[in-house]
Amino acid sequence: MSGPPGGRGETALPETLTRRLSSAARLVFFTGAGISAESGVPTFRGAGGIWEKFRPEDLASFEGFRKNPGLVWEWYRMRKEIMSRVEPNAGHRAIADLERHYHVTVITQNIDNLHRRAGSSVVHELHGNIERNYCSGCGAYYPDDRLEADGEGVPRCVKCSGMIRPDVVWFGEFLPEEEWNDSVGAARWADVFFCVGTSGVVYPAASLPGEAKRAGAFLVEINTGPTDLTPAFDESLFGASGDLLPAIVAVADSLSPRNMRKN
Repeated sequence: MSGPPGGRGETALPETLTRRLSSAARLVFFTGAGISAESGVPTFRGAGGIWEKFRPEDLASFEGFRKNPGLVWEWYRMRKEIMSRVEPNAGHRAIADLERHYHVTVITQNIDNLHRRAGSSVVHELHGNIERNYCSGCGAYYPDDRLEADGEGVPRCVKCSGMIRPDVVWFGEFLPEEEWNDSVGAARWADVFFCVGTSGVVYPAASLPGEAKRAGAFLVEINTGPTDLTPAFDESLFGASGDLLPAIVAVADSLSPRNMRKN
């Protein structure tokens, strides 16, 4: 296991990981709130997290939406405003940069759209995307710039007058089937599977590292400290993802092209 780096550009990767990167063709990054916290996105868990300020059952469930849609939309407009001001950080950009050398898939529990904005080509969003919305009545999709609120501040569908909701997975709802199936397939496909900034406590998403391991992937954890999943990893790198992920890019850039297997 590696401790915190001394600073940007000073991180040395374990030799076992370097060897794996030299022979790998397919990388999968499974990301959680920790990677986006470095962009200033508030986390849901831990000290100072968003859920310390609000009751999740009132603001992130369909029952809460049905009872008080105006309150839910006030909350999500605040969150959308926060998201509009943040930018992808060095960790997000590093994952996108690795597409120069590997087939890269991102599986994220985050709803902030930062991976796509950083340039990642293949992103499976397990919990939805806060920049999208859909009608709870007919299912019609609405980008933020097409939302028109009624007198209570609740956007309504122009097709059926149903209440529009954010396209995020709320408590008590299933993960989107296609995104989940694609994520399981990606985990089983990976040569190296990275878990970045995730606590490993939210299921079924937390089962993905096990899927990758059973299929023969080399598991790497990147987090600020140990998690419940740490014992299952082949390597654990502790520090900021904005330091550690660019170090992985630097190693990939330094590897001889004849040893890289992107094909």
